[in-house]
Parts: sequence; structure tokens; C-alpha cells
Amino acid sequence: MSADANHAKGLLITAFGGLVLTFDIPLIRLAGGDTWSILMVRSGCTFATVMAVWLVARMLRKPLPALVPGRAGLAVGALYAVSALLFMVAVFNTTTANLVFILALNPMIAALFSWVFLSERPRAVTLAAMAIMLGGVLLIIDEGISAGNWLGDLLALGTATCIAGAITISRRSGSDMGFTPLVAAAVPMVIAAFMTASNGYRIEAPWWIILNGTVLIPVSFFCLANGPKWIPGPEVAMFYLLETVLAPVWVWMIFAEVPSNQSLAGGVILIATLTVHSLWQMHAGRRRRAALTARHPV
Repeated sequence: MSADANHAKGLLITAFGGLVLTFDIPLIRLAGGDTWSILMVRSGCTFATVMAVWLVARMLRKPLPALVPGRAGLAVGALYAVSALLFMVAVFNTTTANLVFILALNPMIAALFSWVFLSERPRAVTLAAMAIMLGGVLLIIDEGISAGNWLGDLLALGTATCIAGAITISRRSGSDMGFTPLVAAAVPMVIAAFMTASNGYRIEAPWWIILNGTVLIPVSFFCLANGPKWIPGPEVAMFYLLETVLAPVWVWMIFAEVPSNQSLAGGVILIATLTVHSLWQMHAGRRRRAALTARHPV
């Protein structure tokens, strides 16, 4: 398969995973439960689903990637496990808009990690975008401090950092990490089960979380975790922007939750910067591929 075809395949798979992920927070909110009960059921369903798929495929003798490919897989799994814990606590400690706006910093953190650990030096345009986006995030966190949501905002920042780290390691290893973030769900499941045993179980509408953990999370994370095989880490992280744009829309339609003006201003800065930078990145990529084709005609 040609480089262009691989790149297009990577873009399509990651875009689909990002779109599916936009329904995660609305389903968590619809379930109407406490943090640890929801995390236990969501992670447990995800883990059970991926293991069932794995076992059925093994019985049918289908070729499968390793569940956790080596030390790189362990590191990626650990980062996804921590991100799941931070994300779930953040959902209950800040607004949906603040959470997804801060998660939009993910591509810039991935670009920074690629620079530091993979020697993929970002261009001046990317560095400028990082600085602008940092200003947008600081604006949102400042609003969160005023509204008492600072803990949730910081947890959202930690979630974005963990996901960016997992994407960077996946990119460096070149291994198939499709199952790794899903198997990693066992860690938050065990921690949440321990907390639920101490604090009690409460989920008012568990079917939403079962749908989330059984279908949405396995599909979205399988697609997003496979993206770095075909496209650079910053491009994979770009598709988390879909959640930034659409999740607040779904929450507004269902729960009539309207973000504050300052949070919206920070979100607009993030989304506009990411959009302009992503368009520039794709245009630059097309020009480089066209130049290579001109130098090496078939």
C-alpha cells in the first residue's frame, strides 16, 4: 500500500474513533451515578468486551496483535489507565465545556513530546500555536478557579498529558496498540471496585454506561490507538478535537448546560488555533509529498 493510501487510511480510522468518542461524556451524564460506580461499570464493560473479542478471534485462529506489546505496551497501558481515572474524576468536578476544551491541548502536548523524545522538531508555526493555545487553557483554568472548578480543570490537563504521552510512545514503538488501552481498563476497574465497596454503588440508568463501555469506548480507543501506525502523533491527537467541538453541543442539547463567557473565549482560542494549524499541517504535508513525487517519478 502506498504512503498516501496509508495516510488516508490512518486519517479515516482516527476520524471515526474521534467521532464515536464525542458521545462518551453525554452517556456518563445520562447514567446519573457517582464517580466510582460509573468508572467501575464503564471500565469493566470495556475490559470484558475486549477480552471476549480476543478469545473469539483466537478460537477462530485469526491473526491478532499482542494485547500489551512489550515494555512500550506496558507504558502505553499505564498512561491510558491513569488518563481514565483522571478523566472520570474530572467529569464530576468541572463543566463539560471546560473539560473538553482543555483536552484539546492534547495535539500540542503530543507535538512537544515528539520534539523532546522523537527528535521531530516542530516548525515555528507549531510553536506559535502552542503558545496561543496555552493562553487559551490558562484563561479556562482561571475561570475554573473563580467558579471552584480548578481541580477538575487540572485533572483534565493531566488527562490530555497522559493521552499525548501514550500517543508518542505508540508512534515511537511502531507496534499495534489497538488492544492496549482497552486492556488497561482493568486497572481503573479494580481501583473503582475497591472505592465502590467502601462508598456504596449508585447508578440510576446503568444501560447508558453499559452501552458506553461495551461499544463506544472499545470502538473509539481501538481506532485512535491504531492511528499512530499510519499518521504522526500530532495528527492523531487532532481528532480528539471532535470531542472538543461536539461534546458540549450534545450536553447543551440534552442538559441545557451553557458554558461561561470566559470558558467559551478560551475554547474559541483553542479550537480556532487548532483548526488553522491542522489545515496548515495538512497543506504542508501535501506539498512535501508532491515535491517528493516530482523528484522521484514512477
